[in-house]
Amino acid sequence: MSQQDRLVIFDTTMRDGEQSPGASMTKEEKVRIGKALEKMRVDVIEAGFAAASPGDFAAIQAVAEAVRESTICSLARAVDRDLEHAAEALKAAERARIHTFIATSPIHMQYKLRMQPDQVVEQAVYAVKKARSFVEDVEFSCEDAGRSEDDFLCRIIEAAINAGARTINIPDTVGYAIPEEFGHKIKTLLTRIPNSDKAIFSVHCHNDLGLAVANSLAAVANGARQVECTINGLGERAGNAALEEIVMATRTRHDLFNISTNIDTTHIVPTSRLVSSITGFPVQPNKAIVGANAFAHESGIHQDGVLKHRETYEIMKAEDVGWGANKMVMGKHSGRAAFRSRLEELGVTFETDAALNDAFARFKDLADKKHEIFDEDLQALVTEASSASVSESFKLVALECHSAIGETPVAEVVVSHNGQEKRVKANGSGPVDAALKAIESIAESGSNLLLYSVNAITQGTDSQGEVTVRLEKGGRIVNGSGADTDIVVASAKAYIHALNLLLTSAERQHPQTDGV
Repeated sequence: MSQQDRLVIFDTTMRDGEQSPGASMTKEEKVRIGKALEKMRVDVIEAGFAAASPGDFAAIQAVAEAVRESTICSLARAVDRDLEHAAEALKAAERARIHTFIATSPIHMQYKLRMQPDQVVEQAVYAVKKARSFVEDVEFSCEDAGRSEDDFLCRIIEAAINAGARTINIPDTVGYAIPEEFGHKIKTLLTRIPNSDKAIFSVHCHNDLGLAVANSLAAVANGARQVECTINGLGERAGNAALEEIVMATRTRHDLFNISTNIDTTHIVPTSRLVSSITGFPVQPNKAIVGANAFAHESGIHQDGVLKHRETYEIMKAEDVGWGANKMVMGKHSGRAAFRSRLEELGVTFETDAALNDAFARFKDLADKKHEIFDEDLQALVTEASSASVSESFKLVALECHSAIGETPVAEVVVSHNGQEKRVKANGSGPVDAALKAIESIAESGSNLLLYSVNAITQGTDSQGEVTVRLEKGGRIVNGSGADTDIVVASAKAYIHALNLLLTSAERQHPQTDGV
């Protein structure tokens, strides 16, 4: 397959996706996502920004060691320190890429960089050459390209390609572009730049106007052959182009795009659920491809049509993207070997027998409450176990709630704080409100509750509820998550998790950095 027939999928869930407020991921969680992306056959995985923090550096190292089939990438500003950190973090990678960038729009060059255009070109060339001294695969991005002047883009991109960049990324950093104009910009650059044939042109579109996928597809239609995207469209502000939508749009409309990806689409839904579980960002039911209603039909006319001939109202097969693909249901009689085997199929491995035993004990506890345990339950269970690895200043010991019509709900909690147990009662507008107020009266965190959300993990009234609690204090934002068949208990777990994250070293939080 020639490069013109192939679309490279560059996933930045673990870098740009992690810049969503509260969406920080631990090293172990990034490895789980990296393995899932590898199983999906993603071409390039941007695992983080090595120079942003020691935590990001360690996570990139871990992903580079664990993932062998996909190219592992680190972002780096066009400065020595960033490039050196990226190269060091990627040493273990089978295939490594350094992705370096510098701003190219007049507003960014004048007010952020405080550099003249000539200086920006010089710095870009220097960065690409230095990156090439470490790795063969170098990508160069023109930050805020959507608002950059075409003449200057042509000049700096030509110089970057001559310096050794083999992928050129054109980001719509602030989500300002409209599909027609963005597609025209890509076509203009490919036509005007003399050495454009020596590089793959890429796009990275933000969703501020809800056009990230549309802009990306317009770019592909005009010659771009790499798209930078994220699972579930995760990303800072309104998010990024959703990987699942890009892949399925080009596959479903192959008649228009005439290109193919390497993606194994049957892993899309499981990976979507994994990312949702780890970040605590639930997928809306009407989300394209991966939402619970994406292949649901309520209209009688639609139902009749689908029963007679599926393609009357369905342009894709649900099973092609992973819906209904995981039929194994586990229960209280399932053994340790089956438990381990199923989790390995989901991309989860255990470094020690102790870790396996802990997860298996949690599984048995859940099996006593819930008759059938699905893959989604297992993913939530592993995520909860990962949450427990956070330094636990606070631990939920006991919880009792009383709620009745006509009476004020009351909750009594026992929380261990640095080994010392404290018991508190509190009233609330409901049992969840009462439980969280009781916990906060012990913690006295002074944080602000920004978000409380509940999501049923599977079908049925015995489904686990997955709760996300977003707290803010002093400008730091964290997402706590908890799962249980009892929503009040899940809520308390999520609040405790968020409190512990607030107390965790800032090194482990995701970088809120400039980027493409």
